[in-house]
Amino acid sequence: MEKLVLIDGHSILNRAFYGIPDLTNSEGIHTNAVYGFLNIMLKILDEEKPEYLTVAFDVKAPTFRHEMYAQYKGTRKPMPKELHEQVPVIKEVLTAMGIRIVEMPGFEADDLLGTIGRRGEEAGLCVSIVSGDRDLLQLATDKVQIRIPKTKKGTTEIENYYAKDVKEAYGVTPTEFIDMKALMGDTSDNIPGAPGIGEKTAAAIIGTYHSIENAFEHVEEITPNKAKNSLMENRGQVEMSKVLATINVNAPLEYDFDEARIGNLFNENAYELFKRYEFKSLLKKFTTEKKTDIEDIFKKIQVLDDFNEVLNYFDKMKKSVQGKVFSFEIAVEEDEVQGLLLMSDEEAIYYIPVENFVTKDLLLTNLKELIDVAKKSVIMDLKGALFVLGDVRAEQFFDMKVAAYLINPLKDTYNYDDIARDYVQVQIPSATELDKNNFSVSVADRIVNGKLRTAVLNAYFSYLGYTTLSNTLKEEKMAELYETIELPLVVVLYDMERYGIKVDKESLKEYGERLNVRILELEKEIYELSGEEFNINSPKQLGEILFEKLGLKGGKKTKTGYSTSADVLEKQKDEHPIIEKILEYRQLTKLKSTYADGLAAFIGEDNRIHSKFNQTITATGRISSTEPNLQNIPVRMELGRQIRKVFVPEDGYVFVDADYSQIELRILAHMSQDEKLIEAYNTDQDIHKITASQVFHVPLNEVTPQLRRNAKAVNFGIVYGISSFGLSQDLSITKKEAGEYIERYFTTYPQIKEYLDGLVESAKKNGYVTTMYGRKRPIPEISSSNFMQRSFGERIAMNSPIQGTAADIIKLAMIRVSNALKESNLKSRLLLQVHDELLIECKADEVEVVKDILQNEMMKAAKLAVSLEVDMHVGNSWFEAK
Repeated sequence: MEKLVLIDGHSILNRAFYGIPDLTNSEGIHTNAVYGFLNIMLKILDEEKPEYLTVAFDVKAPTFRHEMYAQYKGTRKPMPKELHEQVPVIKEVLTAMGIRIVEMPGFEADDLLGTIGRRGEEAGLCVSIVSGDRDLLQLATDKVQIRIPKTKKGTTEIENYYAKDVKEAYGVTPTEFIDMKALMGDTSDNIPGAPGIGEKTAAAIIGTYHSIENAFEHVEEITPNKAKNSLMENRGQVEMSKVLATINVNAPLEYDFDEARIGNLFNENAYELFKRYEFKSLLKKFTTEKKTDIEDIFKKIQVLDDFNEVLNYFDKMKKSVQGKVFSFEIAVEEDEVQGLLLMSDEEAIYYIPVENFVTKDLLLTNLKELIDVAKKSVIMDLKGALFVLGDVRAEQFFDMKVAAYLINPLKDTYNYDDIARDYVQVQIPSATELDKNNFSVSVADRIVNGKLRTAVLNAYFSYLGYTTLSNTLKEEKMAELYETIELPLVVVLYDMERYGIKVDKESLKEYGERLNVRILELEKEIYELSGEEFNINSPKQLGEILFEKLGLKGGKKTKTGYSTSADVLEKQKDEHPIIEKILEYRQLTKLKSTYADGLAAFIGEDNRIHSKFNQTITATGRISSTEPNLQNIPVRMELGRQIRKVFVPEDGYVFVDADYSQIELRILAHMSQDEKLIEAYNTDQDIHKITASQVFHVPLNEVTPQLRRNAKAVNFGIVYGISSFGLSQDLSITKKEAGEYIERYFTTYPQIKEYLDGLVESAKKNGYVTTMYGRKRPIPEISSSNFMQRSFGERIAMNSPIQGTAADIIKLAMIRVSNALKESNLKSRLLLQVHDELLIECKADEVEVVKDILQNEMMKAAKLAVSLEVDMHVGNSWFEAK
């Protein structure tokens, strides 16, 4: 038997909107509801495998129900604008997929679904109606199934109801469900019902009398008296409510089942939209891509593999690209250079493979000569190429990935397909999607059918996107930021990755063993305190031990058991000694898995770890470290800090560690121009002690260590836009006390309050904030209709200019320090950056010179209203130097 699936468009879109966190594409269009809708729809289609599909939408116009009762749905809040803008998007996507959409003035989507469902059942079809609205349960029959999705944290569960399931769940038949609703009313639709009668009473009455009409005939028998009186007093209202609640299954809708027959949902038009709206996880559904466009690109490939032909080509190129732009990509596979791709006009992509007499050295020598004469050498990812190119001058290049990141730092990828879509207006498969394709083009088969085709597309879209990206940087007033900070930084990060940092393997092994001894001790102590052995790593078992067996208070039980998160346990610390043991156990097991065991996997043959430093990940401009993350080495607990002992310099070297003192607070003083804060810094006072004295109204010489700690929390909390709730959690005080602290702080430093408020207003007006150097941080959350998201946006608006400026300054310091070390012909080198800290592997006889360089270059990296102060330490391990 053939199947028909009917979907309640607005209901499922609404459910997806609230079930999935806010998403936007690179154009800033909100997409979470559309993405969630598609996931629900595709899940249903995978399960049902129907022949027919239709989606019904409401029309913004009065229906027959409004004519009967003007207040119908009158209590509903307006649709959030982030959801409202996605309604035309989902219709556009469904249309592109060839899915039948129905809507009709004067009728709700429920009426259209009921009408089509009835016709489908009469035509002998099995029908599934998908909606988040339980009103549709009245449509359930033996052949019509109502499916109600629940979306939580991105996953979807579906409740299924045939007629028997409705009866089992509610004690009434689907038809009687209408009468039940007539009695109990519906606050979401503003159907009045009988006041005082809730779901249980309504179900009992209808379960007994089967209709409101019969209930009225036996009204004297109804109990309790409250329900009886309500029925007697509100008969007309209840009868009207039944009409309002009844779905019209005979709407005058023109509908042909053949138009609803499912065709190729994953077609070329749909693919274009899925790419545009960046539904990357759904692209794998497409089995056919737009091959013709890619093949047109590959048709431009001209392979040069004759030695003399290659030399002639390079001679011509050196003359033709003088003062002009060209793009290139070094094709690398399994760390071996396969060839070189070059493009200097839109007519041809030249590929020169390493074979016959054409060597890697020949290619690189000629490429560097081209770079020297060209105006700009454009490449998708300069840092990746430097491992082949070696030492070069950054200003000779244009890095597409870094430029695209600056323009929109909220994206998660900046690959050739992103560049193509955003700056060339071309939809193209990603590298992952390309792997699924077989191309018919015979020219240059070794490229088209191999991994080298990604390199082709890198070179192609680097050339095509350069002008737009370059001009956009100028229009956004970020060209100087790009040229003076981000581009030179590429070379610095390349050097840091190339050098790596040495690890003492034996020390790392001993550290792991020491952790293991303490972990086993803690296990034993925890078992003794609990009175039994259990899986400490199991939140379910741990929750049962703490909140049931030991009877600790404050346990919050969820569907999966009690919450045993760190913040929950921190609040229970004083209730039982087992809590401290569990918290320490968790910290140590994480240290062991992440560092003692985890770091060992990254140690190379040279006994050094070569972490990756990324400049296109964080929205604020901070550099991040991955594979492994060396910026997240623990500092709070002593045993955690000791992991730094395993990081050691080469023989004959020491570590010099330099970090900025309170850089973000100093930037706040400068950017807010608060006179008191500037004066405190310029007179070299203890800023936290001064703040404690002024905020807590205590003479300076009476400020206690605790008051200073509280003031420090306020000082740094203000930088991060902390709320009274957040500060109360940090200081273990009431929200009211925390609010008073913040209020006093702003009274003490009024220009800071004025500055931060101005940042929020600017963000609301422009949609972004900027750092001192012009870096833009878009804040889509600032205009959200959701209070929590809007508050988050306001905190970002206050913090990003400060944190982003700090990131810009430390980057300038890295560039200046790195250049100074090279210009002085020193053997010392910059190894690590950890936010406001630089670590130098310093030749033993160069310590004083290096310290002078660090002091001068870091202090002169920026001119602020307050001085930049640098703390420095020397040691034979990172632990000693820190």
